[in-house]
Order: sequence, then structure tokens, then C-alpha cells
Amino acid sequence: MTSRDPGPPDSVLGRAVLLLDAFQADHRVSLSTLVERTGLPKSTVHRMLGDLVELRLVEKGTDGYHLGGRLFELGMRASVERQLMEIAIPFMEDLYERTHETVHLGVRDGTEVVYVAKLGGHRQALSPSRVGGRMPLYCTAVGKVLLAYAEPHLLEQVVAGGLVRRTPRTIVAPGLLRRQVEAIREQGVGFEREESQVGLCCVSAPVLDPDDCAVAAVSVTGPVTRFRPEAAARLVRAAGAGIAATWARRPSH
Repeated sequence: MTSRDPGPPDSVLGRAVLLLDAFQADHRVSLSTLVERTGLPKSTVHRMLGDLVELRLVEKGTDGYHLGGRLFELGMRASVERQLMEIAIPFMEDLYERTHETVHLGVRDGTEVVYVAKLGGHRQALSPSRVGGRMPLYCTAVGKVLLAYAEPHLLEQVVAGGLVRRTPRTIVAPGLLRRQVEAIREQGVGFEREESQVGLCCVSAPVLDPDDCAVAAVSVTGPVTRFRPEAAARLVRAAGAGIAATWARRPSH
């Protein structure tokens, strides 16, 4: 840890969340890896894992630990994301049928995108996204759309946090990112061209609330060898508008 790192949280709950976050995208994680990722003492991690296993939040196998089924059950009770996903799925299925490429639904959490749904067929391109996974706002089409329809200070926060180059085409110039965000506001869609992963391109549109703030963004992603994001822009924009209209009419919302 650096001198600026405040270290692990003091509370039991805070340390439990830190430990659960340490699983990242791994299917199986060893005790030593969790100790390294959390910075907690080995005895503390071992004791907390025992409690989490007993609560079915974590499961223990012969080759390490993995997140348990109870976490999925709790996650599905997160009302806003679950309701939004239920509304969006028919529109996402329609997008997939029309494009036969991978379709995403993402929401913003801080300066990152969290993917809440993903649809793709047998020929879907290898993508860094996964349901429940996170990506920076500045290097994905979904993220840039969410950034464009957020509070203005968020863009400055993202720039101040550093635009790390993930591929040769990642936008790392603040001025270029600002111009793209402005274009998204004008056109209603955003694009990514091999900025998060080489070989992938994407088009995204917002799901807007009545105040023109994005509650989510929907996208279509495909390989640059066959997918033309401009050709799907109209379909994605219509899907975003359809999800937004249905979301606004939902009585429980």
C-alpha cells in the first residue's frame, strides 16, 4: 500500500465488503491471493472466510474459494437494477435479433460502468465485459454515453483521475474526450472503436429519465471485421428510448 492508502477499513462490515470485492472476476481464488488483494492479516481473512462460507456468501472448494449463491439471490433483490433489467430485456432481445451482435445494458457507479445485463449468441466476440463487471467510463461507448448525460463535474472528475491507455486507440487526451461527450449530447449516441479492447467496436444510446439524465445505457458490440456501429445507431437509439418510455410508465417506479 502507498502512503496515501488509508489501509483496510476498521469495521467488521467494511472488511467483509473488502474481502468480497477481492474476488473480482475469478472463478476460484486462493487464500493467499485474497490476503494479498485485501492487505488483511492471513488469520483475519481465514476467519472471515469461515463466517462467509457458513452464511453461504462464499463457497469453499478443493481449489479455492468462490462467491456463493446467496450473493446472487441478494443481488436479484436490488430493486432498481432488477426492474430496469426486466424492462430492458425485451428491447435487448430485439436488438440482438436485428444485429446478431452482443448487446449490453450498463449503469453508472461513480466513474465506472457496471454491466447489469448482456446478451450474445454463439458467435459473439470476445469482450472484456461481464454481468456485474466494471469498466472505466472514458473508454467504452456505454460509459461515454453515461458520462455525457451526467452532471458536468463528473467529466472533470474522470479527467482528473487519469485517462489510462488500455489499447493504442484509447482516448487519453482530455480535449478529445470532451469533444466526444459533446457530440453524444448532440447526436444521442456514442461510439467506441477499439478503445477498451483491440478488435471491438460499439455503439450506445442512453436510457433517459424525464430530466434528461441517464439512468442506464444500452449498446451493441461487435468485431471490427464485420460490425459497423453507425449502421446500428438508429436501432440502439430507438431501444434506449423504448426502455426509457416503459421505465417511466412503470407504476412501481
